Amino acid sequence: MAIKKLLIANRGEIAVRIIRAAQALNIATVQAHSMADADSLAVKMADEAVNIGPPHAAKSYLKAEALLQAAKDTGADAIHPGYGFLSENAAFAQAVEDAGLIFVGPSPETISRLGDKAAARAAAEAAGVPTVPGSAGVLETVEEAREAAERIGFPVMIKASAGGGGRGIKIADTADELAKLVSQARSEAQAAFGDGSLYMEKLVRNARHIEVQVLGDGTDAVHCFERECSLQRRRQKVWEEAPSAALDDAQRQAICTSAVNLARSVGYRGAGTLEYLFDDASGEFYFIEMNTRIQVEHPVSEMITGIDLVQEMIRIAGGEKLRMTQDDIVLDGHSIECRINAEDPSNNFMPGPGTIGRLVVPTADHVRFDTLLYEGYTIPPFYDSLLGKLIVHGPDRATAIKRMAEALDGLTIEGLKTTIPLHQALAQSPDVMKNAIHTQYLEPWLEANPIPS
Repeated sequence: MAIKKLLIANRGEIAVRIIRAAQALNIATVQAHSMADADSLAVKMADEAVNIGPPHAAKSYLKAEALLQAAKDTGADAIHPGYGFLSENAAFAQAVEDAGLIFVGPSPETISRLGDKAAARAAAEAAGVPTVPGSAGVLETVEEAREAAERIGFPVMIKASAGGGGRGIKIADTADELAKLVSQARSEAQAAFGDGSLYMEKLVRNARHIEVQVLGDGTDAVHCFERECSLQRRRQKVWEEAPSAALDDAQRQAICTSAVNLARSVGYRGAGTLEYLFDDASGEFYFIEMNTRIQVEHPVSEMITGIDLVQEMIRIAGGEKLRMTQDDIVLDGHSIECRINAEDPSNNFMPGPGTIGRLVVPTADHVRFDTLLYEGYTIPPFYDSLLGKLIVHGPDRATAIKRMAEALDGLTIEGLKTTIPLHQALAQSPDVMKNAIHTQYLEPWLEANPIPS
């Protein structure tokens, strides 16, 4: 059935993004918000708004019963979870469906299957998708971990099956380190995710992080090409591009085809992202996990394909089939996204909420700024530091980098420290310009190139 009223179970820039997509589809919107977000841009934009609880996420955005009650009270027939919070929570997706509502995302069964990293790896292998050499499944004992490491070869990564966002990962270079880290990783995984299950993968040093955007309707699936997210700090993405300049046409075809094969094999519905490691030295790529939601960096895929991914996932959730075939999706130029955070890059990225003073956003056909900001808005201290995403498009990578440098110079956010200076420095970096980067690149670069205050 077509969606008539959509409740947004999220906040910040992604809530604004979803509202705009719904408005373009003539769908009424309800913004669920904590008390801290009562003055947010999303609340101002939505047709209705419902206070779902105190500032802390555990008492508001992570409280499923409050979100379901808000949908019932406002007559919403669908819920969009955005990213983070409950977006990949299979129990929440099931509760939404049990309440007779539409969950804008994959089925609870798919979320459960692919949300467990070990199970996702098994699904990938069954679909013929290359995976990083690793354990056959969950590791029950230290002895199993030791045997797996001996077979795989050090160094290895011990990873939380229920982890995400770069959390729950330990790296062991020797057997002596392994025994200690397995116990530590299990305790941390239990504390962070409520699940102490672990699995293991071979560590590919200086790999690139490549991910493929897919859309599926439960029967068929297509890809919207790949993104490269290798510039990371503490495993958190900082700068993203589409497509990856590291891949040739044959590699691009192979990695994107593998992603579609996996999406089809699990009957994937909605927008999703398959993440891979790419080894420059060998030219091999390895599946690592699938994110069963829209991602922060989705705009670069939209910029190179002209497809509004959020609109498409809403259409699919409402019962529509895919509106395009793979041949309809054409790669156009190059796009770059910089995450603008309320952090001070000259002071170890110390977060610093504040009140927005003067706000100047560059305007050009090739520039986009997805944000939660407006002048006079006070950033609440309870959530992550993402203020917005500056996105540019160009006919090629060199032009896109030049346009990003210009857009960064034209972006003014007064009232607090931001990561704009970091991105300005990266846009001038010779290594970035020649694409000599990998997932371990940024932190040593920051030590050698401190950002001035």
